Amino acid sequence: MAFADNDFTYINIFLSTYRAFASTSTVLELLLDRYGNLEISGSEERGSQNSPGSSTVLRTAIASILQAWLDQCAEDFQEPPDHVCLLKVLSYLKKNMPGSDPEKRAQNLLEQFQKEELENDDAFHSLSPCNLDEEEELEISGAQEFSLFQEELVAEQLTYMDATLFKNVVPHHCLGCIWSRRDKQENKHLAQSIRATISQFNAVTNCVVSTVLDSRELKTRQRAKTLEKWIRIARQCRILNNFSSLKAIVSALQSTSVYRLKKTWACVPK
Repeated sequence: MAFADNDFTYINIFLSTYRAFASTSTVLELLLDRYGNLEISGSEERGSQNSPGSSTVLRTAIASILQAWLDQCAEDFQEPPDHVCLLKVLSYLKKNMPGSDPEKRAQNLLEQFQKEELENDDAFHSLSPCNLDEEEELEISGAQEFSLFQEELVAEQLTYMDATLFKNVVPHHCLGCIWSRRDKQENKHLAQSIRATISQFNAVTNCVVSTVLDSRELKTRQRAKTLEKWIRIARQCRILNNFSSLKAIVSALQSTSVYRLKKTWACVPK
């Protein structure tokens, strides 16, 4: 066994790929139900602690698996409001490994999920109807202020946000077996790290379009200045190797609503 040599490399590989052929609950059932009774017999405790089949080795192995699972793939256990799988793990750890690091991690994770649910509920109930006139006024003033920002500063801020999101991407979220199930209502919590990068991309694209098409009162030359500014920002993103924001800006400039501004594009230097 790999456990005998303290080689747990395959655990990371398994946690990254198991979703292609099994669910979290299925793997937990196979793992915990099969090895649910870890009572160490007297003979094992006296003479077989170092053997691969001993309960001591199994306890260490399962603790390592659960610790890695809770640390690397915490979203697997986010099943609001009941969190069935996480509660099953917590119950198992309290019975067989009280006071262990995996138990503390599971308990902290449960409290974290519950806190997030309360915060989301409070945020939902605190939403107030917005005044459309005030919202439009804020958008217009925001677009006017956009012209005051330096292109280098905007590109650097976009790069910082993109870098933060991409550093947090969970590799197995990119697998087709995960991403292909994202549209189902019960799977809305899947691949959150990938969804975050997509949301950022769409936000940048929408920002470009909204600043260009901000108001009917804008003159053609003013819109052309805005286009020039975004092109310069895209150039700075290219220099910073930020291809995500670069592509988002280019996509917005090539969108139908912006591309059809023939008079505006005619005022943009070649």
